Amino acid sequence: QVQLVESGGGLVQPGGSLRLSCVVSGSIFSIYHMGWYRQAPGKERELVARYTRGGYTGYADSVKGRFTISRDNPKNTVYLQMNSLKPEDTAVYYCNAHRSGTSDDYWGQGTQVTVSS
Repeated sequence: QVQLVESGGGLVQPGGSLRLSCVVSGSIFSIYHMGWYRQAPGKERELVARYTRGGYTGYADSVKGRFTISRDNPKNTVYLQMNSLKPEDTAVYYCNAHRSGTSDDYWGQGTQVTVSS
């Protein structure tokens, strides 16, 4: 069974940084496209960043230049480095693993990020 476990969330002041981690177990990590999503209270879940199995990265306009997604295949881990955090970045952040052409789509439990002074 595929499991995703996020860590690294917390409370940070505006302008601060956090690094989220997501460890994948139970399958071959390298076959998945990985993504970070977030959901703020009262809002829909949105894609923040993605890193495909082929090495393509993409970002939401709201985080371009501030967030960086990376993956370490030997460690079965995907990261989200978040710099210059803003109060509007406050949300629960979720890790996603998806395999194209299949119904394989897995989510972590989420980690809370709160940006506040």
